[in-house]
Amino acid sequence: QVQLVESGGGLVQAGGSLRLSCVASGGTLSMYRMGWFRQAPGKAREFVAAIDRNGGRTDYADSVNGRFTISRDNAKKTVYLQMNSLKPEDTAVYYCAADSIGRLRDSYAYWGQGTQVTVSS
Repeated sequence: QVQLVESGGGLVQAGGSLRLSCVASGGTLSMYRMGWFRQAPGKAREFVAAIDRNGGRTDYADSVNGRFTISRDNAKKTVYLQMNSLKPEDTAVYYCAADSIGRLRDSYAYWGQGTQVTVSS
């Protein structure tokens, strides 16, 4: 069973950038498709981005497409979310997720604890 730990969140001004990291342990990262999700206060958790096992295919929510980039380094057991041109509406807790089966937007079995991203206007 894989364990996930996110880091890299923080407070940034609108227009700024942050890079989130998700480090996996307890499993071989290359066996898992990976996703990033977020949950803002009072809202449901939503899909942000996903990447397949070898990094050859990615998928993005319309709201972040062109601003966010998901990538992975299986040797380092790490998945990244580069976030550029941040907006106040990107403020949320960001979660990393993993699953060994299914397609990029299917449900995920394993989740990290989340990292807070706050974008000030």
